[in-house]
Amino acid sequence: MTEPNTTADFPWLASYDAGVPANISYETYPLFTLLDRAAERTPRRTAIAFRNYRISYAKLRQLAEVMAANLRAQGVRRGDKVSIMLPNLPQTVIAFWAVLKAGGVVVMTNPLYMEKELVHQIHDSGARFMIALDLVWPKIEPLRDKLGIDKYFLTRIGDGLAFPLNFLYAFKAKREGTWRDLPFDGRHVLPWKSLLKGKTRHSTTTCSPTEDLAVLQYTGGTTGISKGVMLTHHNMSVNVQQITTILGDARDMDHCFLGLMPYFHVYGLTTCLTLPTALAATIVPFPRYVPRDVLVGIQKHKPTIFPGAPSIYISLMQQKEVGDYDLTSIRYCISGSAPMPVEHIKRFRELTGAQVIEGFGLTEASPVTHLNPIHGVSKTGSIGIPFPDTEARIVDMEVGQVPLPAGKVGELIIRGPQVMKGYWNRPDETANTLRNGWLYTGDIAIMDEDGYFTIVDRKKDMFLVGGYNVYPREIDEVLHEHPKIKEAVTVGVPHPTRGEMIKAFVVVKPGEKLTKAEVVAHCREKLASYKVPKQVEFRDDLPKTVVGKVLRRILRTEEEEKLKAELAASPAAASDEDGAQ
Repeated sequence: MTEPNTTADFPWLASYDAGVPANISYETYPLFTLLDRAAERTPRRTAIAFRNYRISYAKLRQLAEVMAANLRAQGVRRGDKVSIMLPNLPQTVIAFWAVLKAGGVVVMTNPLYMEKELVHQIHDSGARFMIALDLVWPKIEPLRDKLGIDKYFLTRIGDGLAFPLNFLYAFKAKREGTWRDLPFDGRHVLPWKSLLKGKTRHSTTTCSPTEDLAVLQYTGGTTGISKGVMLTHHNMSVNVQQITTILGDARDMDHCFLGLMPYFHVYGLTTCLTLPTALAATIVPFPRYVPRDVLVGIQKHKPTIFPGAPSIYISLMQQKEVGDYDLTSIRYCISGSAPMPVEHIKRFRELTGAQVIEGFGLTEASPVTHLNPIHGVSKTGSIGIPFPDTEARIVDMEVGQVPLPAGKVGELIIRGPQVMKGYWNRPDETANTLRNGWLYTGDIAIMDEDGYFTIVDRKKDMFLVGGYNVYPREIDEVLHEHPKIKEAVTVGVPHPTRGEMIKAFVVVKPGEKLTKAEVVAHCREKLASYKVPKQVEFRDDLPKTVVGKVLRRILRTEEEEKLKAELAASPAAASDEDGAQ
């Protein structure tokens, strides 16, 4: 960050916790140094606790380096892309560090991907190796000719369990018909266990942290085709150094992290894998979100830090038996990926005693750029203040060059050492997103006089109603205040004569009944008339990304297709703007 002359240049500096500097003297090292240091500092501390499986940091380092040696023997070389298509398992953590120590580049791949998404990511990244779960093999095998992967290494959930659960898991899977016979051939399809054999260890010494990629992290594709974000070892290690600096005294505690957010997403990768390793903390992986399993896990493992998303916290609060579990070990909840409604933050704090710290990040920034202070003023609903060495501005949305003063809405742009190298093989998109060192986020935001930022909406989510700019998040917040509404989201849907109008998609709490008239009346009490939804559709659930972001784009696309069909059938069919769903 440019050295500030006064806090007028960077008003957020006055809100930093005591001891947090405006600028950090960063160390430059390969990302896997985090693991090396944890193993040297606390070799016996539990690194991973998964069901009945426990390994120390010394053991995790050993396994990663043995695996790295075997990956090298199988042909992985510096810069080679290795796809890791696994849920949150001990194997995922081991594989991540092993690929980096082998000199490879990690391509985290969502196990839920279907053919189009999977083929695109593998082709685009140029990955030649894949580490995958046996349960996804039936999806992968028919695509082998299209994917072009040289070697597959397949693991089972049981490989991350200790005796007797590993044996019982295999028995149960065979009994229930979920067991997969895998076509191991010793050349192209190999068992995971083969990567852990032998005593030879390897840790590359040729890494150039500022130039070499650690991760080729694909964006979620919620706004179009998924792009590979190039994150160097330095990008990601700098972001961890920023977070640990912000934590202050809290970094010196013995921490346990709830590893619920998916590691294949950059938010989960940082907050549930690399950050815990930097703190030599215990990681408790959860392969999937099952509310009762999470409640049991919290009571059993007593995590101190719970990185999550609003949808997760809200879901846990809605469990009837939540009061039967002790959740008071949680000290900090780092809430990201989407704004958390104010009422839910208050309730979660009351339930657990935990401090809910809202922040902001994006894949292109490794990912975290803003966080509310740990000890200082936390402004509910705000994403907080920029990290050390991170500049943030609000600029006009038309040209993107005019800085706007506090209190004015515009596009959020960011500059800092955690910002990506660029998009993989997409120079034009890189040039459009990275301009004069600034990352253009596409998020509409506002900064207050104290330097706290609040996301108003995505630039592409904003819509025009009757000549007014409407930001759907404002309406979403009002809908979430209704006592009968579990979830809600609004979109601007096309209208044949009026351009756009507002439609609310609502999920009602179990056991409750709600009408369109009640929803509209609630909104009329709190919103200007042009912001009140004209249509209301009740649904059982809303489409979301893996980290809980509601996919407005999907809902809007559905409405566009509906309108096309109606117009094709009858040009007058879509004229009733007040029709309830």
